[in-house]
Amino acid sequence: AIVERVVELAEQGHSPSEIGLKLRDEGVQGTPVPNVKLATGQKVTEILEDNDADPDLPEDLRNLMERAVRLRDHMDENPGDHQNKRALQNTESKIRRLADYYRGDKIDEEFTYTYENAAELLDDE
Repeated sequence: AIVERVVELAEQGHSPSEIGLKLRDEGVQGTPVPNVKLATGQKVTEILEDNDADPDLPEDLRNLMERAVRLRDHMDENPGDHQNKRALQNTESKIRRLADYYRGDKIDEEFTYTYENAAELLDDE
């Protein structure tokens, strides 16, 4: 029952961490599931992979890309905001490092981060 609920929540568009929170708070058939791995022997991401419901991008990379797009949009409106310019540089650096880590395994071999790429990928989902 837990596996079916995990797949159902993923199909509704929830990320793996949101699925974990929902199972903890709402549970399955009224019974809270504090730890999916203890209950099923698999992590939420493993369950999603087994059922072909895993997201296109790893969750941490997706969250960083969302942040970078938000910061870039903010910088277009506020070019003098040097603190956020630095935050954008740091975020884009993290994205490039994570992309190197995931390249060929979780993401495409030819993937390179650009603002346009990120905005397009996030609009598709």
